[in-house]
Amino acid sequence: MAISIAVIWGMGFVVAKAGMDHFSPILLMALRFTLTSICLIWFFCPSLDLLKRLFWIALISASIQYSLTFTGVKGIDASTSALLIQLEVPFGLITAWLFLGEKISLKQMLGMFIAFAGAVLIVGEPKLSNDLTSVALLIAGAFTWAVGQVMIKKLGVEGGFVLITGIAIWATPQLFISSFLLESNQIEQLKTAPIEAWLAVAYLGLVMTALAYAMWYRLLNIYSVNKVMPFLLLLPLTSVVGGIFFLNESLTLKITLGGILTLIGVAVITVRFKRESDQPRR
Repeated sequence: MAISIAVIWGMGFVVAKAGMDHFSPILLMALRFTLTSICLIWFFCPSLDLLKRLFWIALISASIQYSLTFTGVKGIDASTSALLIQLEVPFGLITAWLFLGEKISLKQMLGMFIAFAGAVLIVGEPKLSNDLTSVALLIAGAFTWAVGQVMIKKLGVEGGFVLITGIAIWATPQLFISSFLLESNQIEQLKTAPIEAWLAVAYLGLVMTALAYAMWYRLLNIYSVNKVMPFLLLLPLTSVVGGIFFLNESLTLKITLGGILTLIGVAVITVRFKRESDQPRR
């Protein structure tokens, strides 16, 4: 399940990049969550009490996070985006320490330093010098995602499909309002969208959101945040391969080295090298 999530999310950057050839980023995310909520609400409708509790989680973990992340993705390559988004892991470690009281070991501190050093190397790539705003938005999105996952963890609710349905219900109007305030020509985009753009919406709404996030929230309920994070190391590998083969992207030596350094840091943070007694909670 964890491996499938990483692959689905990794390809999501490639699909979203193609979808943003027509749709503006926030509108694309609004359509994504519209489709998710319409398809799931009939089967996994959350209670009114849970729905109230999910408002702020949806605002942070979906609406703000995706607006930041995919506005950033629009300005740079999908492969580079997937490497930078790995900062979710050290940010997740920091927020779990601040708000959940999870301990940070010396090994994890070393991994955080390595991961951030890799990110600095990527940001220093000359070809990104004109896209630093996009890079900043992407990094801000990674931090916001980490905060959102801690909020979901603290919620302590089982049932991934119910959670993602509730979040999608709130995220849909929130994202449409954001698109209305920050973007333009939405009606024209909807009228002229080709089939490829709608297929991107379908992948993002049904596969990347409904299916993958339902599995992700299920894993968060069973395991600690830091135990499931290692599997996200597969995400940038999928995005890099997909970007090269489907979007004709290329990686410079500096971005490649920075990406490798970031992944090494994430691996040091999350991969455990000895057998531990931590078992899934039933």
